[in-house]
Amino acid sequence: MSTKIHAAVDALGNPVKLLLTAGQASEYGQASALIDGFDAAYVLADKGYDSDKFIGELEKSGATAVIPPRKNRKEQREYDQELYKERNLVERLFQKLKHFRRIATRYERLKRNYQALLFLVSSVIWLA
Repeated sequence: MSTKIHAAVDALGNPVKLLLTAGQASEYGQASALIDGFDAAYVLADKGYDSDKFIGELEKSGATAVIPPRKNRKEQREYDQELYKERNLVERLFQKLKHFRRIATRYERLKRNYQALLFLVSSVIWLA
């Protein structure tokens, strides 16, 4: 069993949306669902979220995509490298989540139980 956690954080690094998918699922498959309902000026994401469809959705909503292009792109896009450094807030969130053993080792077998535990741990992170 492998599970991939997709996370959206606010400017302070607090989790605002968490989605679970199978471990073999691609990142950009959940990208639209992850940002749905947010009104952001910038969307920072890693190379896994680099797709023309997702970037087109961001531009349509008025947000600026700060996503580095994949190496195999024929036409490389420009992105703000200094602003991209703020994406470490997402990595810090995952490090905080790994402090909780049941999250890091995924003891829960059912998706609903694992997601409930993620929400519980996220509320602890918000209170800290």
